[in-house]
Order: sequence, then structure tokens, then C-alpha cells
Amino acid sequence: MGLTIAQKIIKAHLVSGEMIPGEQIAVKIDQTLTQDATGTMAYLEFETMGVPRVRTEKSVAYIDHNTLQSGFENADDHRYIQSVASKHGIYFSRPGNGICHQVHLERFGIPGKTLIGSDSHTPTGGGIGMLAMGAGGMDVAAAMGGGAYYITMPKMYKVNLTGKLKPFVSAKDISLEILRLLSVKGGVGAIIEWGGEGIKNLSVPERATITNMGTELGATTSIFPSDEVTREFLRAEGREGDFTPLSSDPDAQYDKIIDINLDELKPLIACPHSPDNVVTVESLAGTKVDQVCIGSCTNSSLFDMLKVAALLKGKTISESVSLSISPGSKQVLAMLSDCGALGDIIASGARLLECACGPCIGMGFSPNSAGVSLRTFNRNFEGRSGTADAGVYLVSPETAVAAALTGEITDPRTLGSMPAIKMPESFKINDTAVIPPASEESAGSVAVLRGPNIKPFPESKPQNDTLTAAVSLKVGDNITTDHIMPAGAKILPYRSNIPYLSNFCFGVCDKSFPERAKALGESIVIGGSNYGQGSSREHAALVPMYLGVRAVIAKSFARIHAANLINSGILPLTFKNAGDYDKVSEGDALSLTGIFAGMDKGEITLKDETNGEEATLVCSFTERQKNILKAGGLLAFATKN
Repeated sequence: MGLTIAQKIIKAHLVSGEMIPGEQIAVKIDQTLTQDATGTMAYLEFETMGVPRVRTEKSVAYIDHNTLQSGFENADDHRYIQSVASKHGIYFSRPGNGICHQVHLERFGIPGKTLIGSDSHTPTGGGIGMLAMGAGGMDVAAAMGGGAYYITMPKMYKVNLTGKLKPFVSAKDISLEILRLLSVKGGVGAIIEWGGEGIKNLSVPERATITNMGTELGATTSIFPSDEVTREFLRAEGREGDFTPLSSDPDAQYDKIIDINLDELKPLIACPHSPDNVVTVESLAGTKVDQVCIGSCTNSSLFDMLKVAALLKGKTISESVSLSISPGSKQVLAMLSDCGALGDIIASGARLLECACGPCIGMGFSPNSAGVSLRTFNRNFEGRSGTADAGVYLVSPETAVAAALTGEITDPRTLGSMPAIKMPESFKINDTAVIPPASEESAGSVAVLRGPNIKPFPESKPQNDTLTAAVSLKVGDNITTDHIMPAGAKILPYRSNIPYLSNFCFGVCDKSFPERAKALGESIVIGGSNYGQGSSREHAALVPMYLGVRAVIAKSFARIHAANLINSGILPLTFKNAGDYDKVSEGDALSLTGIFAGMDKGEITLKDETNGEEATLVCSFTERQKNILKAGGLLAFATKN
């Protein structure tokens, strides 16, 4: 039987385990990336491991999230990351150089290589043929130290594209269509491979938009073949030597095959507050718009920005709309400036923001109260924009420009003819904002600089064989890591200060949670389906651990968050009967006994001491995960072994 693209890469990097769906495998990691919202903690963890030098082929630390410097905290974190990167063999991408996924695609991504990053949208690298996965900071730290990345062997899905995109329909609409078809849970436990005749007309930046948005499906990752389109992109970046052809075998087997006819696709829009709440743009035409944001790691490439500039040229945005433009990298910004496209954007009345994540993570440019904001981003979770009652919609750059010009949701196909976009044969290369690490010989003299906001990594507790604790919080379905540990300009600066950060835990759901959890000492959280979807931020596990959460019992979990809970020493358990979720209330005293034997058996009995009800909880831990939980988390496990 032939192999898929992902199976070929996994086979070439397999350290242990068998490539059987559902079985644990360990994969050698070639490259890692971090960003500053998760990086500080990842490097504190790496330092604790005591490894003097990273053992990957390439590790890069990016500064792209916490770039607002209204106090010393973010600047101190950046200084710490730069110094620890220099000392331990990590390349450092300075603030302003761009968003990690865009820059990595431009300068470091290599077809056929493995990449994990402490950011859930690391699968962007699949657009260039990498096996690129989001992970928690501890897993990234372990990979930098030479350890393998442990995952459950995924199933394989295939999306076949036929036909060709019509004018004003773009890669973002393909992403929204697959979300409409599968939902935010539809890719859980799977790798999604994109193929068919339709991909030949999709550039690498367009492919990267699709693999970036694959994260919202809950997929392990998404991947495209490495073909002549890939070679052309690498040649333009001066990196044709990194090209390797990569495709699936003709007789490769897939667990699911989905067909999408690009000829039939229309402009689409994801409505509040979920990326899979997708309808056609024309069905919402006329809805008043207050704000439009173009950028993020999803749609900030040169190709996207040239389209935006061409559509804005000679026009002025509506007086009722505030429009922001965030180029994805310094390379994109420089080339926009050189060709005059930047002038067309600015002349329209748009506001130019830094080459960073910015509004996507609530770091500035929040909408007005109850405002409608159209964004070319990948997430529209409630409150993520920084405005609790805003209505955030996800759209393509074309639809975003149409709304900015008219002041309302507008089908971009009504704008007239789509201007022809000609991409340059070569890109402007300037890597001066990527600082290489100190040599191995001089690394010993590099001082690691720590500011007062950087607190030690919190200590976890080993799991015991019995647990009796109260339910400190009960939440519903599709609770995201933004619900558990919000982002935004007010909170992100404290990502390296877990004690202070804990004051905001579950703030979107219940502002009283932190004090209640502290008062209880140890507690249990109850969740619904797809608990922990969204960002890979391990703070959504570390902070509850700091607050004494010992177990999370849910109907189902998102992959990365479940792994982060285990890495933090928190038991992730699932109701065998989803109906038992309704029998447990906040404040109930719960008891779990025989936990260790239950982990081996795959079933643990829950007794509600308050109402006398019993329920069966299920789990599926590998021997390694059991040992991590017993040790009190990955860091404690790694330092003992």
C-alpha cells in the first residue's frame, strides 16, 4: 500500500512506535519556532532541562505577539528571549521583522522537514510541504533539547480540489468552505492533505492560508505537495536549493476523501463567534460594518497585500469604517513600498500597523463597543478582539476591502473587474533582523537577562492514586484557550508571571474563578465537548495547575490542550456517557479512587459525594503519559529521567 505525503515524512522521522492510527508515535523534529507570548515560558523550561545547546537543525525565536510596550514587561521579555537564544543556539527574529509563520515560510521552511512551534498556527508550514504542528511550550523545549515529539498517529484525510477559483474568490474562501463542511471538530485526530488539479493554480502563500486555517478544524496539521509551485516560491526567496519534490503515492489510502469544486465556490464569511459559522457573503449584504482588519498569519503575504492595494487604488474608504493593514513581514512591507502599492494603501485612508500579530490576538485595534469587525484572521472567538460584545466576522482580503469601501458587508464580486496581480520573480532578501546565536565557543560568556516580571516556573504536584476535590467550575461546549487564559494587551505582558496571570484565568466565563480555586486549594473543572480548542498556549494548563486544578473532566478534548494538561500534571478525563455531564454541578465534591489502576484499565469511577451519583470516566494514556502524570508533569518527568 502506498503512502500519503504525511506518512512519508513521519516514516523518515520515526523514532519509536508504529504508524497505526491511534497508536503513540515519537517523531524526530528538525526545526522549532516560538513566539514571545509562549516563548518566555518555553525557554524557562528549556533552561531547567540543563541542555547547553539546542539539538535541532534550526530553532527560531520570533517576537511578534507582545509588541506593544506600554510598560517594561514586554521589553524585558524580549531582552530575555534574545539573550537566552544567543546563549543556546537559537536564531532571534527581532520585533518588526514579522509574524513567525509568514517569516518562517519565507526564510526557513523546507519541504519534507518536521517543525513544531509553540503556536497553534504552525501548520502554516504545510503550505510549503512541511510536516508542521502546533505544540505546547514544554514539548517545544523538549524537542530543542533533542527529544522526540510524541503524538497519536493521525488518520489521513484528503481534500481534492477541482476547477479554478473565480475572480474575487480566494484561498480564504476555500478554508471557510472546509470549515463549513467539517466544523471546528471535523479534523480532530487527522492530517489533512490537499491535492487534485485545482491546487496547481494556488501559490504557496495561498496554500499557506489554507493550512493555517486547518488548525481551526482541530486537525493535527494540513499539508500540500511540494511541486513546481513550491520550487518557484523557493527560487524567488533565493532558496531553490531547499526544494525537494514530495507527493503522495498513487495508491495511498485515506480515511476520508472530500471533493471541492472551485468553480462553484462563492465568497464566504464566518459569523460570530466561531470559524465554522459560515454563510455566503451575499446573504449578509447590507450589514453595517464599523471596522476592517487585514493581516494576521493567515492573510498578510505579499500576494494578499498586492490584491488589497490594487482594489484600494484611487479609492477612499467609507467614513464610517476604520481600516487597519498589517503586512506579515518586513520583506512584504519593503516590497510594497518599493513597488508603490504601499502608497495606494495609505492614500485610501487605511491605518498601517506594525508587521506583527496585533489585532488578531487583541493586541491593539479593538473594535468599538458592540461594533462589527470584519477580519482576514483565523479566529473570531468571543472577546478575543479585546471588546467583549463585538461581532467579529472572518473574511477574505477581497471581502474585507469591499466592506471597507462601502461601510457594509458587500459581495466583492460587485466591485467590478478584479485587477490582475503580477508577482515578482524574486523577493527582496534582507535578513538583518534575524540575529544568529553566539558561537558554541563564546556562548559561555553570554549573560541571560531577566527582568522582574519573569517569575520562576511554577512547581507542580505528582498525581496521587486518590483524589477528592470540589468542582470549581463547570463550562459548556467549545471552550477555547481564550476562555481559559485570555489574550489581549492587558494580559499578554504577564505571560512570564504565572502568579499574576492567574488572576485572569477563566475571566471570560467567570471572573470569580481564581479566588474560588485558590480558596479550595485543589479542585476539578468540568467541561463539555471540544474542551480547549484554539491556541496552543500552555498557559491555559499551567495557570489552572498553579491554581490547584488537579483534573479536567470533559465530554471531549482538543488535541494540543489535552497534551498540555498532561504536561502540566493535570488529569484529562472523558465522560464515557456524555449524559453524565449533566449530573455534576459546580460546587459538588467529587472523588476518584484507584487512579493508577484506572489509567492502566482505561476507566476510572467518579463518585459525586454531594448527590451520590456515579459515572464512568475513560482515558487512553500511553506509558509515557502515565509516568508524566505520576511525576507531576513533563518538566518533573524530564528532569528525573
